[in-house]
Amino acid sequence: MINRVLAGIRATGRLHLGNYLGAIKGMIELQNNSEYETLYMVADTHAITTPYNVEGLKTGRREVFIDYLSAGLDPEKSILFLQSDIGEQVEIAFYLSSVVSIARMQHLPTYKDKVTQYPNSNTMALLNYPILMAADILAYKASLVPVGVDQEPHLEVAREIARKMNQTYGMDFPEPKRFATQGEYIPSLTGEGKMSKTVSGSYINLTDSKEEIQKKVRSIPTATEAGGEITGGLKTLFMLGRIFIPDETIRFKEDFMNGTLRFVDFKDALSEAIAKDLEPFQEKRAQISRDTEYVDRVIKEGAEKARVIVKKTLHELKSKMGLT
Repeated sequence: MINRVLAGIRATGRLHLGNYLGAIKGMIELQNNSEYETLYMVADTHAITTPYNVEGLKTGRREVFIDYLSAGLDPEKSILFLQSDIGEQVEIAFYLSSVVSIARMQHLPTYKDKVTQYPNSNTMALLNYPILMAADILAYKASLVPVGVDQEPHLEVAREIARKMNQTYGMDFPEPKRFATQGEYIPSLTGEGKMSKTVSGSYINLTDSKEEIQKKVRSIPTATEAGGEITGGLKTLFMLGRIFIPDETIRFKEDFMNGTLRFVDFKDALSEAIAKDLEPFQEKRAQISRDTEYVDRVIKEGAEKARVIVKKTLHELKSKMGLT
């Protein structure tokens, strides 16, 4: 039996190093495994659940799509699409909302966090975010979702909805499970939390130049002297070091422990390695960006393929609910 996988990244800006190491590499791993049928979307509809810039979203969603292609997601192996191109998903979300209480949504920790972050934007779209996420998954009857552990509360909502729709209307939705890939949790350059497009100074863009990468890595907060406590910034530095320059990082760690490490040497060696690692991506991206007809065709064909699956689910759902 082939397992269907759905994943997506919000269209809130170009992809960064955390997206690539923590998500994209795992997505590529799955698409190259014949046991899985993979669908990868650019989550632009999700992007409007919190304050956003209209022009930024227009360009950002296409940029993320180009990043997908440049990083190695293959339209011959995976269905790649823009979330907003599949209006049927939003319609399915409305039908699914009929079995979810307002209180259930209000008690989600992620909802409370967003309300605290955006106190003047406590909208129904924000409240319904987990229902739209459930619709994304259940519309394709995906059984596996490669997301971080922080999304587990949303997946639990999707499972609850699947159970209720199956019990009430005789649907056959699978109860989706979180699929842990081998991706890394990439910490913020600030030393607090993870790399995030919404936190200024926390990330390295995949399109950053060698000079920009060096400037950002040098900004990682470290102690004025080697030795002593390993702070959040140092943890970030050493983790990135283990990924990009593992052998050198062992030596740098020893130098830190005996008080002889020159942080600038470590940071510059790391930034050079990151820049070199991103060169193939950036070269491929420059080529794909110029081929607008190719990008347009892949977006159009991906939407057509995704819509075939979703229309079948929508017809079944409406029939079972008495709407046809």
